[in-house]
Amino acid sequence: MHGAGNGSGHGSGAGHSYAPRAGEGHDHGPGPGDGHGHAPGPGGGHGHSHSHGPAAPVSKHLRKVIAAILIPFSAAVVVGLVVLWPGGAPPHERTGVGFDRQTQQATVSRVVSVSCKSVNASGETPTGDTSTAEGSSAQQQASGTCKKATIRVDTGNDKGRTFTEIVQPDQSRQLHEGEKVVAAYEPSAPKDLQYSVADVNRRFPMALLAGIFALAVVVVGRMRGLMALIALAVSFMVLTFFILPAILQGSNPLLVAVIGSSAIMLIALYMCHGLSARTSVAVLGTLLSLVLIGLLGSEFIGWAALTGNTDDNTGLIHGLYPSIDMSGLLLAGVIIGSLGVLDDVTVTQTSAVWELHEANPSMGWRGLYRAGIRIGRDHIASVVNTLVLAYAGAALPLLLLFSIAQSSVGTVANSELVAEEIVRTLVGSIGLVASVPVTTLLAALVVAADRTGPGSEPATVGAAPAPARTGRGRRRKR
Repeated sequence: MHGAGNGSGHGSGAGHSYAPRAGEGHDHGPGPGDGHGHAPGPGGGHGHSHSHGPAAPVSKHLRKVIAAILIPFSAAVVVGLVVLWPGGAPPHERTGVGFDRQTQQATVSRVVSVSCKSVNASGETPTGDTSTAEGSSAQQQASGTCKKATIRVDTGNDKGRTFTEIVQPDQSRQLHEGEKVVAAYEPSAPKDLQYSVADVNRRFPMALLAGIFALAVVVVGRMRGLMALIALAVSFMVLTFFILPAILQGSNPLLVAVIGSSAIMLIALYMCHGLSARTSVAVLGTLLSLVLIGLLGSEFIGWAALTGNTDDNTGLIHGLYPSIDMSGLLLAGVIIGSLGVLDDVTVTQTSAVWELHEANPSMGWRGLYRAGIRIGRDHIASVVNTLVLAYAGAALPLLLLFSIAQSSVGTVANSELVAEEIVRTLVGSIGLVASVPVTTLLAALVVAADRTGPGSEPATVGAAPAPARTGRGRRRKR
Protein backbone atom coordinates (compact mmCIF):
# COMPACT_ATOMS: atom_id res chain seq x y z
CA MET A 1 0.00 0.00 0.00
CA HIS A 2 1.44 3.31 -1.07
CA GLY A 3 0.54 6.51 0.69
CA ALA A 4 1.92 9.74 2.03
CA GLY A 5 4.04 8.93 5.00
CA ASN A 6 7.32 9.44 6.75
CA GLY A 7 8.87 6.19 5.60
CA SER A 8 11.69 6.04 3.16
CA GLY A 9 10.48 7.85 0.10
CA HIS A 10 11.51 8.42 -3.42
CA GLY A 11 10.33 10.70 -6.15
CA SER A 12 9.05 14.12 -5.23
CA GLY A 13 7.92 13.54 -1.72
CA ALA A 14 5.88 10.40 -2.31
CA GLY A 15 6.57 7.93 0.47
CA HIS A 16 5.87 4.19 0.44
CA SER A 17 4.56 2.40 3.47
CA TYR A 18 3.71 -1.30 3.78
CA ALA A 19 1.29 -2.20 6.55
CA PRO A 20 0.97 -5.97 7.04
CA ARG A 21 -2.44 -7.33 7.94
CA ALA A 22 -3.05 -8.98 11.24
CA GLY A 23 -1.93 -12.56 10.86
CA GLU A 24 -1.07 -12.06 7.21
CA GLY A 25 1.70 -10.94 4.95
CA HIS A 26 2.04 -7.68 3.07
CA ASP A 27 -0.55 -6.15 0.85
CA HIS A 28 1.12 -7.43 -2.29
CA GLY A 29 0.38 -11.04 -1.46
CA PRO A 30 -2.40 -12.68 -3.46
CA GLY A 31 -5.67 -13.64 -1.90
CA PRO A 32 -9.29 -12.69 -1.62
CA GLY A 33 -9.77 -9.08 -0.83
CA ASP A 34 -6.18 -8.21 -1.62
CA GLY A 35 -5.68 -4.72 -2.82
CA HIS A 36 -3.37 -1.76 -2.77
CA GLY A 37 -4.14 1.92 -2.85
CA HIS A 38 -2.19 5.01 -3.73
CA ALA A 39 -3.32 8.00 -1.73
CA PRO A 40 -2.60 11.61 -2.67
CA GLY A 41 0.21 12.96 -0.54
CA PRO A 42 2.01 16.23 -0.12
CA GLY A 43 4.91 16.92 -2.34
CA GLY A 44 3.48 15.71 -5.63
CA GLY A 45 2.11 12.27 -4.78
CA HIS A 46 -0.27 10.56 -7.16
CA GLY A 47 -3.59 8.97 -6.33
CA HIS A 48 -5.46 5.89 -7.53
CA SER A 49 -6.80 2.75 -5.94
CA HIS A 50 -7.34 -0.88 -6.87
CA SER A 51 -9.85 -3.29 -5.40
CA HIS A 52 -10.09 -7.00 -6.11
CA GLY A 53 -13.63 -7.98 -5.13
CA PRO A 54 -15.30 -8.09 -1.73
CA ALA A 55 -12.70 -8.31 0.99
CA ALA A 56 -12.65 -10.64 3.94
CA PRO A 57 -12.07 -9.04 7.31
CA VAL A 58 -8.39 -8.79 8.06
CA SER A 59 -8.98 -9.55 11.71
CA LYS A 60 -8.02 -13.18 12.28
CA HIS A 61 -10.23 -13.32 15.38
CA LEU A 62 -13.33 -12.26 13.45
CA ARG A 63 -12.65 -14.80 10.74
CA LYS A 64 -12.35 -17.50 13.37
CA VAL A 65 -15.69 -16.49 14.93
CA ILE A 66 -17.48 -16.53 11.56
CA ALA A 67 -15.87 -19.84 10.61
CA ALA A 68 -16.83 -21.35 13.97
CA ILE A 69 -20.47 -20.69 13.09
CA LEU A 70 -20.57 -21.38 9.36
CA ILE A 71 -18.34 -24.46 9.15
CA PRO A 72 -20.48 -26.58 11.53
CA PHE A 73 -23.62 -25.28 9.82
CA SER A 74 -22.27 -26.19 6.37
CA ALA A 75 -21.19 -29.62 7.66
CA ALA A 76 -24.70 -30.20 9.05
CA VAL A 77 -26.21 -29.30 5.66
CA VAL A 78 -23.91 -31.75 3.88
CA VAL A 79 -24.77 -34.51 6.38
CA GLY A 80 -28.47 -33.76 5.91
CA LEU A 81 -28.13 -33.99 2.13
CA VAL A 82 -26.35 -37.34 2.41
CA VAL A 83 -28.80 -38.83 4.92
CA LEU A 84 -31.97 -37.66 3.15
CA TRP A 85 -30.74 -37.98 -0.43
CA PRO A 86 -33.43 -39.90 -2.35
CA GLY A 87 -32.88 -42.55 -4.96
CA GLY A 88 -35.41 -40.87 -7.22
CA ALA A 89 -39.17 -40.40 -7.13
CA PRO A 90 -41.00 -43.62 -6.20
CA PRO A 91 -42.88 -45.19 -9.15
CA HIS A 92 -46.66 -45.27 -9.40
CA GLU A 93 -49.32 -46.28 -11.90
CA ARG A 94 -50.54 -43.35 -13.95
CA THR A 95 -54.07 -42.21 -13.15
CA GLY A 96 -54.66 -40.31 -16.41
CA VAL A 97 -55.83 -37.29 -14.40
CA GLY A 98 -54.40 -33.77 -14.70
CA PHE A 99 -50.61 -33.77 -15.11
CA ASP A 100 -50.46 -37.52 -14.36
CA ARG A 101 -51.08 -38.48 -17.99
CA GLN A 102 -49.03 -39.99 -20.75
CA THR A 103 -48.33 -37.37 -23.40
CA GLN A 104 -46.79 -37.26 -26.88
CA GLN A 105 -45.74 -34.43 -29.16
CA ALA A 106 -48.00 -33.83 -32.14
CA THR A 107 -48.65 -31.44 -35.03
CA VAL A 108 -51.91 -30.05 -36.41
CA SER A 109 -51.69 -31.20 -40.03
CA ARG A 110 -55.07 -29.97 -41.30
CA VAL A 111 -57.95 -27.74 -40.17
CA VAL A 112 -61.31 -27.51 -41.98
CA SER A 113 -64.49 -25.64 -41.10
CA VAL A 114 -67.61 -27.73 -40.54
CA SER A 115 -71.12 -27.12 -39.26
CA CYS A 116 -71.35 -27.65 -35.53
CA LYS A 117 -74.70 -29.35 -36.08
CA SER A 118 -73.12 -31.97 -38.36
CA VAL A 119 -70.59 -33.00 -35.72
CA ASN A 120 -73.06 -32.96 -32.83
CA ALA A 121 -72.88 -36.45 -31.33
CA SER A 122 -76.50 -36.53 -30.20
CA GLY A 123 -77.88 -35.36 -33.56
CA GLU A 124 -80.38 -33.17 -31.69
CA THR A 125 -80.48 -29.40 -31.49
CA PRO A 126 -79.63 -28.35 -27.92
CA THR A 127 -82.08 -26.02 -26.25
CA GLY A 128 -81.81 -23.67 -23.31
CA ASP A 129 -81.99 -20.09 -22.16
CA THR A 130 -79.57 -18.15 -24.38
CA SER A 131 -79.22 -15.47 -21.68
CA THR A 132 -77.11 -17.88 -19.66
CA ALA A 133 -73.56 -18.98 -20.49
CA GLU A 134 -74.63 -22.60 -20.91
CA GLY A 135 -77.56 -21.74 -23.17
CA SER A 136 -75.51 -19.39 -25.31
CA SER A 137 -72.77 -21.98 -25.74
CA ALA A 138 -75.34 -24.64 -26.67
CA GLN A 139 -76.88 -22.34 -29.27
CA GLN A 140 -73.46 -21.64 -30.83
CA GLN A 141 -72.69 -25.34 -30.97
CA ALA A 142 -76.00 -25.92 -32.73
CA SER A 143 -75.89 -23.17 -35.35
CA GLY A 144 -72.26 -22.01 -35.48
CA THR A 145 -69.23 -23.10 -37.46
CA CYS A 146 -66.80 -25.47 -35.77
CA LYS A 147 -63.32 -26.57 -36.80
CA LYS A 148 -62.30 -30.13 -37.46
CA ALA A 149 -58.57 -30.53 -36.87
CA THR A 150 -56.49 -33.51 -37.97
CA ILE A 151 -53.53 -34.05 -35.63
CA ARG A 152 -50.49 -36.20 -36.39
CA VAL A 153 -48.61 -37.89 -33.53
CA ASP A 154 -44.86 -37.17 -33.84
CA THR A 155 -43.37 -39.22 -30.99
CA GLY A 156 -43.83 -42.58 -29.27
CA ASN A 157 -44.89 -45.97 -30.57
CA ASP A 158 -47.80 -44.46 -32.52
CA LYS A 159 -45.64 -42.00 -34.45
CA GLY A 160 -47.41 -41.04 -37.68
CA ARG A 161 -50.87 -41.96 -36.39
CA THR A 162 -53.57 -39.30 -36.84
CA PHE A 163 -56.68 -38.40 -34.87
CA THR A 164 -59.34 -35.70 -35.13
CA GLU A 165 -60.32 -32.98 -32.70
CA ILE A 166 -63.48 -30.87 -32.89
CA VAL A 167 -62.96 -27.25 -31.80
CA GLN A 168 -66.07 -25.37 -30.74
CA PRO A 169 -66.44 -21.71 -31.83
CA ASP A 170 -66.48 -20.45 -28.23
CA GLN A 171 -63.47 -22.53 -27.18
CA SER A 172 -60.64 -20.45 -25.74
CA ARG A 173 -57.90 -22.37 -27.57
CA GLN A 174 -58.31 -22.50 -31.34
CA LEU A 175 -56.09 -24.84 -33.36
CA HIS A 176 -54.20 -23.72 -36.48
CA GLU A 177 -52.59 -25.71 -39.27
CA GLY A 178 -48.91 -26.44 -38.60
CA GLU A 179 -49.22 -25.72 -34.87
CA LYS A 180 -47.26 -27.91 -32.44
CA VAL A 181 -49.41 -29.40 -29.68
CA VAL A 182 -49.20 -31.85 -26.78
CA ALA A 183 -51.46 -34.90 -27.14
CA ALA A 184 -52.71 -36.82 -24.09
CA TYR A 185 -52.74 -40.61 -24.47
CA GLU A 186 -55.05 -42.98 -22.61
CA PRO A 187 -54.32 -46.62 -23.59
CA SER A 188 -57.42 -48.02 -21.86
CA ALA A 189 -59.83 -45.89 -23.93
CA PRO A 190 -61.39 -47.03 -27.26
CA LYS A 191 -58.92 -46.67 -30.12
CA ASP A 192 -60.66 -43.66 -31.66
CA LEU A 193 -60.62 -41.85 -28.31
CA GLN A 194 -57.14 -42.71 -27.08
CA TYR A 195 -55.63 -39.38 -28.14
CA SER A 196 -56.79 -35.84 -27.44
CA VAL A 197 -55.17 -32.41 -27.52
CA ALA A 198 -54.07 -31.49 -23.99
CA ASP A 199 -52.11 -28.30 -24.58
CA VAL A 200 -50.02 -26.23 -26.98
CA ASN A 201 -46.30 -26.95 -27.33
CA ARG A 202 -44.59 -23.80 -26.01
CA ARG A 203 -41.02 -25.10 -25.91
CA PHE A 204 -39.57 -22.79 -28.56
CA PRO A 205 -40.89 -19.44 -27.26
CA MET A 206 -40.04 -20.44 -23.68
CA ALA A 207 -36.51 -21.47 -24.68
CA LEU A 208 -36.05 -18.26 -26.67
CA LEU A 209 -37.19 -16.14 -23.72
CA ALA A 210 -34.82 -18.02 -21.42
CA GLY A 211 -31.97 -17.37 -23.87
CA ILE A 212 -32.76 -13.64 -23.98
CA PHE A 213 -32.81 -13.56 -20.19
CA ALA A 214 -29.45 -15.36 -19.93
CA LEU A 215 -27.89 -13.06 -22.53
CA ALA A 216 -29.15 -9.94 -20.74
CA VAL A 217 -27.79 -11.17 -17.40
CA VAL A 218 -24.35 -11.95 -18.85
CA VAL A 219 -24.10 -8.72 -20.90
CA VAL A 220 -25.00 -6.49 -17.97
CA GLY A 221 -23.64 -8.55 -15.07
CA ARG A 222 -20.58 -9.96 -16.89
CA MET A 223 -18.77 -12.48 -14.70
CA ARG A 224 -21.14 -11.89 -11.77
CA GLY A 225 -24.06 -12.47 -14.11
CA LEU A 226 -22.53 -15.70 -15.40
CA MET A 227 -21.95 -16.95 -11.86
CA ALA A 228 -25.53 -16.03 -10.98
CA LEU A 229 -26.80 -18.16 -13.89
CA ILE A 230 -24.64 -21.08 -12.77
CA ALA A 231 -25.95 -20.68 -9.21
CA LEU A 232 -29.51 -20.62 -10.60
CA ALA A 233 -28.86 -23.88 -12.45
CA VAL A 234 -27.45 -25.46 -9.28
CA SER A 235 -30.51 -24.30 -7.33
CA PHE A 236 -32.82 -26.01 -9.83
CA MET A 237 -30.71 -29.15 -9.60
CA VAL A 238 -31.07 -29.19 -5.79
CA LEU A 239 -34.81 -28.64 -6.16
CA THR A 240 -35.20 -31.33 -8.85
CA PHE A 241 -32.86 -34.02 -7.59
CA PHE A 242 -33.16 -33.58 -3.83
CA ILE A 243 -36.12 -31.58 -2.51
CA LEU A 244 -38.92 -32.94 -4.72
CA PRO A 245 -37.91 -36.65 -4.74
CA ALA A 246 -37.16 -36.60 -1.00
CA ILE A 247 -40.63 -35.23 -0.24
CA LEU A 248 -42.22 -37.84 -2.54
CA GLN A 249 -40.31 -40.58 -0.70
CA GLY A 250 -42.04 -39.54 2.52
CA SER A 251 -39.31 -37.51 4.24
CA ASN A 252 -40.47 -34.65 6.44
CA PRO A 253 -41.16 -31.74 4.02
CA LEU A 254 -40.06 -29.11 6.54
CA LEU A 255 -36.73 -30.82 7.21
CA VAL A 256 -36.13 -31.37 3.50
CA ALA A 257 -36.98 -27.74 2.72
CA VAL A 258 -34.67 -26.40 5.45
CA ILE A 259 -31.72 -28.53 4.31
CA GLY A 260 -32.36 -27.90 0.61
CA SER A 261 -32.83 -24.14 1.12
CA SER A 262 -29.65 -23.97 3.20
CA ALA A 263 -27.70 -25.75 0.47
CA ILE A 264 -29.09 -23.38 -2.17
CA MET A 265 -28.30 -20.38 0.04
CA LEU A 266 -24.68 -21.40 0.64
CA ILE A 267 -24.01 -22.27 -2.99
CA ALA A 268 -25.76 -19.24 -4.51
CA LEU A 269 -24.41 -16.58 -2.14
CA TYR A 270 -20.79 -17.71 -2.10
CA MET A 271 -20.76 -18.44 -5.82
CA CYS A 272 -22.24 -15.04 -6.74
CA HIS A 273 -20.57 -12.82 -4.14
CA GLY A 274 -17.34 -14.58 -3.29
CA LEU A 275 -15.92 -16.27 -0.20
CA SER A 276 -15.64 -13.25 2.10
CA ALA A 277 -16.77 -11.91 5.46
CA ARG A 278 -19.36 -9.74 3.72
CA THR A 279 -20.99 -12.79 2.18
CA SER A 280 -20.69 -14.75 5.43
CA VAL A 281 -22.60 -12.06 7.31
CA ALA A 282 -25.32 -12.15 4.64
CA VAL A 283 -25.49 -15.95 5.03
CA LEU A 284 -25.89 -15.62 8.81
CA GLY A 285 -28.61 -12.99 8.40
CA THR A 286 -30.46 -15.16 5.87
CA LEU A 287 -30.18 -18.21 8.12
CA LEU A 288 -31.62 -16.41 11.17
CA SER A 289 -34.48 -15.01 9.06
CA LEU A 290 -35.29 -18.47 7.66
CA VAL A 291 -35.44 -19.85 11.21
CA LEU A 292 -37.94 -17.13 12.13
CA ILE A 293 -40.03 -17.83 9.01
CA GLY A 294 -40.04 -21.55 9.80
CA LEU A 295 -41.18 -21.00 13.39
CA LEU A 296 -43.89 -18.49 12.47
CA GLY A 297 -45.10 -20.55 9.52
CA SER A 298 -45.32 -23.73 11.56
CA GLU A 299 -47.25 -22.00 14.32
CA PHE A 300 -49.79 -20.16 12.17
CA ILE A 301 -50.35 -22.94 9.62
CA GLY A 302 -51.28 -25.21 12.53
CA TRP A 303 -53.29 -22.53 14.35
CA ALA A 304 -55.27 -21.62 11.22
CA ALA A 305 -55.86 -25.36 10.48
CA LEU A 306 -54.49 -25.08 6.94
CA THR A 307 -54.32 -28.52 5.35
CA GLY A 308 -52.41 -27.56 2.19
CA ASN A 309 -54.92 -29.62 0.14
CA THR A 310 -56.90 -26.90 -1.61
CA ASP A 311 -57.00 -27.61 -5.35
CA ASP A 312 -56.98 -30.42 -7.91
CA ASN A 313 -53.19 -30.63 -8.06
CA THR A 314 -52.64 -30.96 -4.31
CA GLY A 315 -55.58 -33.39 -4.17
CA LEU A 316 -53.93 -35.51 -6.86
CA ILE A 317 -50.61 -35.48 -4.96
CA HIS A 318 -52.36 -36.55 -1.78
CA GLY A 319 -54.19 -39.32 -3.65
CA LEU A 320 -51.01 -40.67 -5.24
CA TYR A 321 -48.83 -40.32 -2.13
CA PRO A 322 -51.05 -40.36 0.99
CA SER A 323 -48.01 -40.40 3.28
CA ILE A 324 -47.02 -36.85 2.30
CA ASP A 325 -47.74 -34.27 5.00
CA MET A 326 -49.58 -31.64 2.95
CA SER A 327 -49.45 -28.96 5.66
CA GLY A 328 -45.71 -29.60 5.93
CA LEU A 329 -45.49 -29.24 2.16
CA LEU A 330 -47.21 -25.86 2.47
CA LEU A 331 -44.67 -24.75 5.09
CA ALA A 332 -41.81 -25.97 2.88
CA GLY A 333 -43.17 -23.83 0.07
CA VAL A 334 -43.23 -20.77 2.34
CA ILE A 335 -39.56 -21.28 3.28
CA ILE A 336 -38.34 -21.92 -0.27
CA GLY A 337 -40.40 -19.06 -1.66
CA SER A 338 -38.98 -16.58 0.86
CA LEU A 339 -35.36 -17.56 0.26
CA GLY A 340 -34.87 -15.71 -3.02
CA VAL A 341 -36.06 -12.36 -1.70
CA LEU A 342 -34.17 -12.85 1.58
CA ASP A 343 -30.89 -13.24 -0.32
CA ASP A 344 -31.47 -9.90 -2.00
CA VAL A 345 -32.24 -8.08 1.26
CA THR A 346 -29.38 -9.52 3.32
CA VAL A 347 -26.72 -9.02 0.64
CA THR A 348 -27.86 -5.45 0.02
CA GLN A 349 -27.87 -4.54 3.71
CA THR A 350 -24.46 -6.09 4.30
CA SER A 351 -22.96 -4.26 1.33
CA ALA A 352 -24.52 -0.98 2.49
CA VAL A 353 -22.90 -1.27 5.93
CA TRP A 354 -19.52 -2.16 4.41
CA GLU A 355 -19.65 0.85 2.09
CA LEU A 356 -20.71 3.16 4.93
CA HIS A 357 -17.71 1.98 6.92
CA GLU A 358 -15.43 2.56 3.96
CA ALA A 359 -16.82 6.07 3.51
CA ASN A 360 -16.39 6.89 7.22
CA PRO A 361 -14.01 4.50 8.98
CA SER A 362 -14.32 6.39 12.27
CA MET A 363 -18.02 5.51 12.60
CA GLY A 364 -18.73 3.01 15.39
CA TRP A 365 -21.13 0.10 15.20
CA ARG A 366 -24.04 2.14 16.56
CA GLY A 367 -23.60 4.79 13.90
CA LEU A 368 -23.23 2.15 11.20
CA TYR A 369 -26.37 0.41 12.41
CA ARG A 370 -28.41 3.64 12.45
CA ALA A 371 -27.24 4.61 8.95
CA GLY A 372 -27.77 1.09 7.62
CA ILE A 373 -31.24 0.78 9.09
CA ARG A 374 -32.27 4.03 7.39
CA ILE A 375 -31.34 2.42 4.07
CA GLY A 376 -33.11 -0.75 5.17
CA ARG A 377 -36.41 1.04 5.82
CA ASP A 378 -36.63 2.03 2.16
CA HIS A 379 -35.75 -1.54 1.22
CA ILE A 380 -38.47 -2.92 3.51
CA ALA A 381 -41.15 -0.69 1.97
CA SER A 382 -40.32 -1.68 -1.60
CA VAL A 383 -39.75 -5.41 -0.96
CA VAL A 384 -42.92 -5.97 1.07
CA ASN A 385 -45.01 -4.15 -1.52
CA THR A 386 -43.40 -6.22 -4.28
CA LEU A 387 -44.04 -9.48 -2.44
CA VAL A 388 -47.71 -8.73 -1.75
CA LEU A 389 -48.37 -7.60 -5.33
CA ALA A 390 -46.61 -10.69 -6.69
CA TYR A 391 -48.92 -12.98 -4.71
CA ALA A 392 -51.97 -10.87 -5.64
CA GLY A 393 -51.04 -11.05 -9.32
CA ALA A 394 -50.65 -14.82 -9.18
CA ALA A 395 -54.05 -15.19 -7.48
CA LEU A 396 -55.84 -12.63 -9.69
CA PRO A 397 -58.25 -15.12 -11.36
CA LEU A 398 -59.23 -16.42 -7.93
CA LEU A 399 -59.80 -12.90 -6.63
CA LEU A 400 -61.93 -12.16 -9.69
CA LEU A 401 -64.13 -15.16 -8.90
CA PHE A 402 -64.71 -13.86 -5.39
CA SER A 403 -65.48 -10.42 -6.80
CA ILE A 404 -68.00 -11.86 -9.23
CA ALA A 405 -69.64 -13.76 -6.36
CA GLN A 406 -69.79 -10.44 -4.44
CA SER A 407 -68.25 -12.07 -1.39
CA SER A 408 -67.21 -9.89 1.53
CA VAL A 409 -63.55 -9.38 2.37
CA GLY A 410 -63.97 -11.45 5.52
CA THR A 411 -65.51 -14.35 3.61
CA VAL A 412 -62.76 -14.27 1.00
CA ALA A 413 -59.97 -14.13 3.59
CA ASN A 414 -61.51 -16.95 5.62
CA SER A 415 -61.56 -19.42 2.72
CA GLU A 416 -58.64 -21.85 2.97
CA LEU A 417 -57.46 -21.17 -0.58
CA VAL A 418 -56.98 -17.46 0.13
CA ALA A 419 -55.95 -17.95 3.76
CA GLU A 420 -52.98 -20.02 2.56
CA GLU A 421 -51.78 -17.13 0.40
CA ILE A 422 -52.32 -14.65 3.23
CA VAL A 423 -50.31 -16.74 5.68
CA ARG A 424 -47.63 -17.33 3.05
CA THR A 425 -47.39 -13.62 2.27
CA LEU A 426 -47.44 -12.33 5.85
CA VAL A 427 -45.04 -14.92 7.27
CA GLY A 428 -42.60 -14.30 4.43
CA SER A 429 -42.94 -10.54 4.83
CA ILE A 430 -42.29 -10.72 8.59
CA GLY A 431 -39.12 -12.69 7.87
CA LEU A 432 -38.04 -10.09 5.31
CA VAL A 433 -38.70 -7.21 7.68
CA ALA A 434 -36.79 -8.95 10.48
CA SER A 435 -33.84 -9.69 8.18
CA VAL A 436 -33.08 -5.98 7.78
CA PRO A 437 -32.26 -5.11 11.43
CA VAL A 438 -30.72 -8.54 12.08
CA THR A 439 -28.36 -8.43 9.10
CA THR A 440 -27.58 -4.74 9.57
CA LEU A 441 -26.64 -5.32 13.21
CA LEU A 442 -24.47 -8.32 12.37
CA ALA A 443 -22.68 -6.40 9.62
CA ALA A 444 -22.16 -3.33 11.81
CA LEU A 445 -20.71 -5.40 14.67
CA VAL A 446 -18.38 -7.33 12.37
CA VAL A 447 -17.07 -4.42 10.31
CA ALA A 448 -16.70 -2.08 13.32
CA ALA A 449 -14.78 -4.71 15.29
CA ASP A 450 -12.43 -5.35 12.39
CA ARG A 451 -8.91 -4.01 12.85
CA THR A 452 -6.01 -4.14 10.42
CA GLY A 453 -3.42 -3.85 13.13
CA PRO A 454 -1.99 -1.15 15.41
CA GLY A 455 -1.65 2.24 13.80
CA SER A 456 -3.51 1.44 10.58
CA GLU A 457 -6.45 3.49 9.45
CA PRO A 458 -8.84 2.85 6.57
CA ALA A 459 -9.06 5.27 3.72
CA THR A 460 -11.95 7.70 3.64
CA VAL A 461 -13.84 7.84 0.39
CA GLY A 462 -15.15 11.22 -0.68
CA ALA A 463 -13.51 13.09 2.19
CA ALA A 464 -10.23 14.86 2.82
CA PRO A 465 -7.43 12.47 3.66
CA ALA A 466 -6.68 12.10 7.35
CA PRO A 467 -3.13 12.79 8.51
CA ALA A 468 -0.98 9.74 8.04
CA ARG A 469 0.55 8.05 11.04
CA THR A 470 4.26 7.52 11.28
CA GLY A 471 5.40 4.67 9.13
CA ARG A 472 1.83 3.66 8.22
CA GLY A 473 -0.27 4.32 5.19
CA ARG A 474 -4.02 4.48 4.95
CA ARG A 475 -5.87 1.37 3.88
CA ARG A 476 -9.09 0.93 2.00
CA LYS A 477 -11.07 -1.82 3.63
CA ARG A 478 -14.28 -3.52 2.55
